Amino acid sequence: MGKENISFLSVWIILGKIFATFSSDPELTTTTVFGKNDLSEWITDFTDIVSKFSLRTVDIPDDDMCYIVTGSPETIKECKFNSETQTFIVIHGWTVTGMFESWVPKLVSALYEREPSANVIVVDWLTRANKHYPTSAAYTKLVGRDLAKFVTWLQKELQLPWERIHLLGYSLGAHVAGVAGDLTDHKISRITGLDPAGPTFEHADNQNILSKDDAQFVDVLHTNTRGSPDRSIGIQRAVGHIDIYPNGGTFQPGCDIQNTLMGIASAGIKDMDQLIKCSHERSIHLFIDSLLNTQQQSMAYRCSSREAFNRGMCLSCRKNRCNKLGYNINKVRTTRSAKMYLKTREMMPYKVFHYQVKVHLFSEDQQSFTEQPMKISLYGTHGEKEDISFVLPVLNGNTTLSFLITTDVNIGDLMIVKLRWEKDTIISWSNWWGSSKFHIRKLRIKSGETQSKVIFSSKEGEFAYLVRGGEDGVFVKLKEDNMSRKEKLMHKLKMEGSLFEQNGA
Repeated sequence: MGKENISFLSVWIILGKIFATFSSDPELTTTTVFGKNDLSEWITDFTDIVSKFSLRTVDIPDDDMCYIVTGSPETIKECKFNSETQTFIVIHGWTVTGMFESWVPKLVSALYEREPSANVIVVDWLTRANKHYPTSAAYTKLVGRDLAKFVTWLQKELQLPWERIHLLGYSLGAHVAGVAGDLTDHKISRITGLDPAGPTFEHADNQNILSKDDAQFVDVLHTNTRGSPDRSIGIQRAVGHIDIYPNGGTFQPGCDIQNTLMGIASAGIKDMDQLIKCSHERSIHLFIDSLLNTQQQSMAYRCSSREAFNRGMCLSCRKNRCNKLGYNINKVRTTRSAKMYLKTREMMPYKVFHYQVKVHLFSEDQQSFTEQPMKISLYGTHGEKEDISFVLPVLNGNTTLSFLITTDVNIGDLMIVKLRWEKDTIISWSNWWGSSKFHIRKLRIKSGETQSKVIFSSKEGEFAYLVRGGEDGVFVKLKEDNMSRKEKLMHKLKMEGSLFEQNGA
């Protein structure tokens, strides 16, 4: 049994226990969640609010030192709420332990580091979040109603501009944010969904889940969408104005079972749930990364599918086809959800640089190979990255191939490229019957981050040669596409200059 199968087995054993029992709860069966038509009747009744709202501080981000109580204006002053600045409301998800998870103070601290004068409020619905999963999932409606009452009361009490309210919900907490946004009588400025929960929500209607109708702008990170719909830990379908799927959204680098077990061995059995949580929780850490590493902002690219993205086909930034991930996202609102993709590293800072490589292969003989290991080296004006490994699914003669490569090094303007075809076995039987050799005249490389398009030619002679198990084919910069230069300048102005709206509110 391979590592991947072991990982899946571990996940499903735990999930099987979660879904095995549905405990009925009197509160769920006797309480009604009113719609907008009934808003005036229940929005000012605070007697049934169970959720708590703590204003955390930059000095003590890991503890609830002061609660703002809905309907009690004196608690606003006691907690030193600043009505002149941005307000973030953080909503946790399902919890096995009934305690706050370690990511909560990390996100609180990162928000304060980015916006020192902000208010960061943490919603405490732990008493409802530690039930059997289906029960806690059903409770999201009641918690969302609590939050809608709190936000509406706070806004009216202080005349807060709605544009300064930003909800951030993780897993089940994302759907809590959605329900709250749906119930308020004015649209909240922004909701960020951090891998919204999938089970029981994948096919639910928009009133019960996070959707793009719940705020002026809704951005969503999907980081754990493996498995069939409704059994995927994170929701698979696009639910926001912009839905970003890092690394395809299915599995995150560094979350394989070997790395997870090593982490458990060093931190103890208390982190056993990391078998499930690693990819799921990566959504939070990607957002934290966007708050802290302002000079290394990850870029995502609009694409029809992750397969097309993995061929490097979607690195265009024209007509808002690319965007920053996380806090500084450009708030582009469209009628249909925009699905975007990117690759990341396995640790913070997560940013990588994306390149599409297009190559036309010639061969004297009819040759066809599958799953061939390759290595490419990039040399530029700012740095270099050697021996980047990748696999070509298909390698045929007299065809044009397109593939995506990434590097965590800022190379600058590309000047030299080396390409090598590795041996896939110790003894390659095809070498007995053919040359396993291709001719390459030129490479065309596009950078996603700079939008430059550069043509490379063989360093020596008309062709470079790609031989299995042979030496590198070496290519040098021939010219840069003239149109690409204009696009590159416009892209730089948009990302760094006045053309880009530099706010995350």
